[in-house]
Amino acid sequence: MTRTKSQKSQYARSLLEASLDPLVTISAEGKITDVNEALMKVTGLQREELIGTDFSTYFTSPKKAQEGYLQVFEKGFVSGYPLTIKHKDGGLIDVLYNASVYKDSRGNVLGVFAAARDVTEQKWAIELRKANKELAFQNEEKEKRAAELVIANKELLFQNKEKEKRAAELSVANIELVFQNGEKEKRAAELVIANEELVFQNKEKEKRAAELSVANIELVFQNGEKEKRAAELGVANGELAFQNNEKEKRAAELNIANKELAFQNDEKEKRAAELRLANYARSLIEASRDPLVTISTAGKITDMNEAFVSITASTREKLVGSDFGIYFTDPVKAREIYEEVFTEGFVADYPLTIIDHGLTAVLFNGSVYKNEKGDVLGAVVVARDITEQKRIEKELIEAKVAAELATTIAEEAKEKAESAAQIAESAVKAKQQFLSNMSHEIRTPMNAIIGFTKVVLKTDLSAKQREYLTAIKISGDSLIVLINDILDLAKVDAGKMVFEEIPFKMASSLSAMLHLFETKIQEKNLLLIKEYDETIPEVLIGDPVRLHQIILNLVSNAVKFTSRGKITVSVRMLASEEEEKVNIEFAISDTGIGITEDKLERIFDNFQQASSGTSRLYGGTGLGLAIVKQLVEPQGGSIQVKSKIGEGTTFSFILSFGKTNEEAVLDVIFAEPDKEIKDIKVLVVEDIALNQLLMKTLLDDFGFERDIAENGRIAIKKLEAKSYDIILMDLQMPEMNGFEATEYIRNTMNLKTPIIALTADVTTVDLEKCRVVGMDDYISKPVDERLLCSKIVSLVKRPPLLAQDEDVVVQILPGKIVSCIDLTFLNQRTKSDPKLMMEMISLYLEQTPPLISTMKKSFAEKDWTTLYSAVHKMIPSFSIMGIHTDFEKKARALQEFASTQQQPEEISALVLQLGNVCTQACTELKQEYNKMKTSIHEN
Repeated sequence: MTRTKSQKSQYARSLLEASLDPLVTISAEGKITDVNEALMKVTGLQREELIGTDFSTYFTSPKKAQEGYLQVFEKGFVSGYPLTIKHKDGGLIDVLYNASVYKDSRGNVLGVFAAARDVTEQKWAIELRKANKELAFQNEEKEKRAAELVIANKELLFQNKEKEKRAAELSVANIELVFQNGEKEKRAAELVIANEELVFQNKEKEKRAAELSVANIELVFQNGEKEKRAAELGVANGELAFQNNEKEKRAAELNIANKELAFQNDEKEKRAAELRLANYARSLIEASRDPLVTISTAGKITDMNEAFVSITASTREKLVGSDFGIYFTDPVKAREIYEEVFTEGFVADYPLTIIDHGLTAVLFNGSVYKNEKGDVLGAVVVARDITEQKRIEKELIEAKVAAELATTIAEEAKEKAESAAQIAESAVKAKQQFLSNMSHEIRTPMNAIIGFTKVVLKTDLSAKQREYLTAIKISGDSLIVLINDILDLAKVDAGKMVFEEIPFKMASSLSAMLHLFETKIQEKNLLLIKEYDETIPEVLIGDPVRLHQIILNLVSNAVKFTSRGKITVSVRMLASEEEEKVNIEFAISDTGIGITEDKLERIFDNFQQASSGTSRLYGGTGLGLAIVKQLVEPQGGSIQVKSKIGEGTTFSFILSFGKTNEEAVLDVIFAEPDKEIKDIKVLVVEDIALNQLLMKTLLDDFGFERDIAENGRIAIKKLEAKSYDIILMDLQMPEMNGFEATEYIRNTMNLKTPIIALTADVTTVDLEKCRVVGMDDYISKPVDERLLCSKIVSLVKRPPLLAQDEDVVVQILPGKIVSCIDLTFLNQRTKSDPKLMMEMISLYLEQTPPLISTMKKSFAEKDWTTLYSAVHKMIPSFSIMGIHTDFEKKARALQEFASTQQQPEEISALVLQLGNVCTQACTELKQEYNKMKTSIHEN
């Protein structure tokens, strides 16, 4: 008979309540979803009180209960699991649980069904049987003691009889004493006889004197023999000297062997560093979301990243060795790519369509890679998906065509033409939004790529490795420039470019900006000349960020196209009758290649360059000058250009600035970092793990202390528990962003700690909002490490450090648990490589617990040799894991006691202390290992 859903539910409930055993259903989160009457009886609680509560809270061991239902989800069932249920009145009931998962019609696990069997009586029966056995054993022992008592009584009787015998023997001994006294009198008589014997002996001594004379003659003979032995000893000493010389030679050979061993160890460390670098390069390749593939000179695929494997829907094994061209809709055109790469050395923006589920359109960039001899080994090709861009461009073109056609239609079709124009405008906005979003998304991984490339360039590298990493850095810097250009162009087109009016120091601001070009200008052996009109007021009102951007583009342009000569930056104040404003003319002149007359009119248009070969020879997008013009003119200014081929170019523009008596805010001039200032405590507030790791690396290189907070809320908690010298604050974060956190720090906590804003887009950062909430400065991403260090030091303005011989008192906050490990040395030794650190921590966790057990066991068994060996193996890891040197000294003292087998009380105390500290170190290292593992997975 078929049951309805209601009948089935009622049937299931009746089965549940019919059981005399406590039954319960548990959700995946460990919450109780249903119970029967039996469970309510054993807990003393009603169904409404139980539903929704944590299953584990009703047992004497909640942790064991949690482990039980987690085993059910892992294995699908558990049987005979022992637990003890707590009644609300305090009673305890021992049960054995059987449990299994239950699923929906699709096989998805919904929760756990568990049944408990009361085993309290069984347990007491078992305990009673044990008690009876123990009682029987005790009775047997009593009988044995009674038998032993009978034997002891017999032994006592025997001893009493022996005492009586000893008394009889004492009486005999007294009689013997009387006899001995009689014997003494006889001895006195014998003494008289002995004196007579002495006279006889003296006569015998005279005879012995005569014999001594003969002995002296014998002694002379023996002395002669000794001289012979002395001569032989001289020969032996010569032999000993020869042996010592041989030992010195062996020692010299041993010294050479030690040097050879040290050289081999250095070579091993270099190999290890190269391996870590190779692993790092591999991780960078795999981090790219764009398909990347390496091709041999024969056009065969030699390697690829996971993105290429995914887009081709193939496997790495099938791809390796296959023809590169077969994965595209036009194999011939694909082959032309790598042929052009091997011919020209590179190829840029080559369009192809990959054969996948959707025929993805891509632009390919490729270049050759060589061995140390300069021979071409193959090519690296990277694809960028442009399907969405092509779709937007197509829609934009279609919209524009529709708009143009609409203008030719009669007046009655005017409404349709306006609709088409609206479609075109929407397409333009979509393009602008896309460019803006993509620029922001690309900037974050580029920050990590450029930052870590700088970090790796500081390490010991081979010439070829340094060449490759330098190429990566140059490419990253170029990409950042391109991103900035695209982002600014999108904002100008969208009408979102906002110009601020804030007081700033133009002279110091200009010097700081030009300081960025010093390295590049020195590399090209150019001369940089700055001509500044001293009559310009010190503080002006305007937009310093936009002014930086204008001059940055123009100076960068001059450096790019000037190979010899000089670059002149001129700033002068023009005559003006206005009292509240000044007009200033800026001119940037170079002695570079120049611009032809016919190109001057179009030089400020989007994507325009002096010639078709300019992009190929010098790089760039042709957006820089277009952005400059669109930054100058909306501020009421004007820009001009003068140029002659082969002589150089001059760009000049005029802007108006307000006069003021206010002080400058967010000044951009910074002091040079003090190399000796190292004890600066920095709090980094950053939500992206990759940026966190980069900031850790940079601050460690500076020698600063640092803590990390994932958002503003966590940062506030850290500030409540600890003081810092400066805060680096990201602006965009979950839960509490940088503006909200800064406002709370300033207004609620009333802290004056300097705060530097971190932003991925300095051209759009709201500097006024930063100033209002209380930030002291800002720095843009990718972070310039020299600028970052300079800003930190200049804002902290620390007093002179204490002399080294003065005592430094370290205070620990109340309730704070002091860690017994310090991974600073390990971090430095591994050059902040988390995988290598995890490997070394794993080895320590593997070897230390057995050594602790061996140490304790050998002490208990008085096995001093094994104890000495176990402690000897522990000592080297103390310094590696940063365990305090006091424990290393205690370990060596324990070795000394074990070798001499003295002071067992001291040995016991030292074994206990070393066991405890090593156990705590293992616990803390497990936590560090899990943090690193989680961080690697998140990245």
